[in-house]
Amino acid sequence: MDGRTPSWPPSTALHAVHDLFVAGEVDATYLDSTSIRPVVAESWRRSLAKGVDPDVDGAESSDATLRLARMRDAHPLASALPVIRRLLVDDARDTGVVVAVTAADGTLLWVEGDPEALRRAESMNFVPGADWSERRVGTNAPGTALALDRELQIRSSEHFSRVAQRWSCTAAPVHDPGTGDLLGAIDLTGGVEVASAQALALVRATAVAVENHLALLRLTKPASAPVADPVGARFRVLGAGRPRWQVTDERGIRRSVSLTPRHADILVLLSQHPEGLSADHLAMMLDDKDLDVVTVRAEMSRLRRVIKPVVVGSRPYRLVEPVLSDVTQVFDELRSGRVAAALDVYPGALLPQSMSPAIARLRTELSTSLRTAVIATGDLAVLRRWLDLPEGRDDRDGWRLLHDGAGPGSVGQARARGHLAGLDLDLA
Repeated sequence: MDGRTPSWPPSTALHAVHDLFVAGEVDATYLDSTSIRPVVAESWRRSLAKGVDPDVDGAESSDATLRLARMRDAHPLASALPVIRRLLVDDARDTGVVVAVTAADGTLLWVEGDPEALRRAESMNFVPGADWSERRVGTNAPGTALALDRELQIRSSEHFSRVAQRWSCTAAPVHDPGTGDLLGAIDLTGGVEVASAQALALVRATAVAVENHLALLRLTKPASAPVADPVGARFRVLGAGRPRWQVTDERGIRRSVSLTPRHADILVLLSQHPEGLSADHLAMMLDDKDLDVVTVRAEMSRLRRVIKPVVVGSRPYRLVEPVLSDVTQVFDELRSGRVAAALDVYPGALLPQSMSPAIARLRTELSTSLRTAVIATGDLAVLRRWLDLPEGRDDRDGWRLLHDGAGPGSVGQARARGHLAGLDLDLA
């Protein structure tokens, strides 16, 4: 993103590599030997790992569709629309270009521009209320710019979704000038000319102008009253990353803080016991030997300050309002029979460093349930996703199933045979 026009590989070559990659005929490392840009190759890998279907006819409607008008009214970028329209939309009316403004979660808030281009964009559901995050539709400029928090250009065949490969796009994230929080992104979508250095400079300049406009508003207008009730409170405790508490407020702004290991343990246990837990019971679940009730009460007091305004009730301790988590989401997807969707939100084991006996039990239950469901599908693509997880690397039975199910002489069978040989060596 140094202002120079990127060296784009030919579209035919990109199509060929894309077809091989999404069909599973080459593995993820093969992309490193091609002319595909590293930022695109990494996005393709993330898209495939999350189970994005490259043949779906565009984005799915976001959960925010029904509250789109409410989001627009409350979103801080609403006040900057005149700036965006003056710098981008007014000159896009007869150029085949669409201008989109997204929230931080990838929901399209406003889509304006050339009328004919707007009609064509509707065919892939590039419309207000649609979710164009990378986790939903794979590699695309606004979604990937939000995922990486950086300006980005994606040209035609670099898109992961085939229906989007008729378009090129350039996007830049926008941040709150006071807090640095990610507010959303500004995107230009159109023909190949949209992937030029000039388009990148224009979108970048518009994002800076919008942030300056918001900073000026903050200086000249009194601060608005804080939002009383959070929207989308949730916590993430799966995988090797640090546990996080996240809240998306009424304006669509995502806020996130790290959780201590003990606070993460407590939140998981409370979410699994909506009836509540006494201090004594919670102490035993956290540590069956050395934890006393006084320590539990002190930790609860600190936790309340971290997750405020979500309320933790007392006697017994309980979450007063529903709070989402990646743990409950995996269980919900499994109960509904959506195994691939469960894998989408399962990057790894539950709090792998936790020593809590109750967390260890839940960790085993979740992992075993997911593995069993994966095997039951008989779907080799789903099985490969499980085997790519840390827990799947030593799953000898799983690798044997992949070896026996893959076609003779296929890349999948060769990979499975090599992995099995490595496991045998470890056991020797």
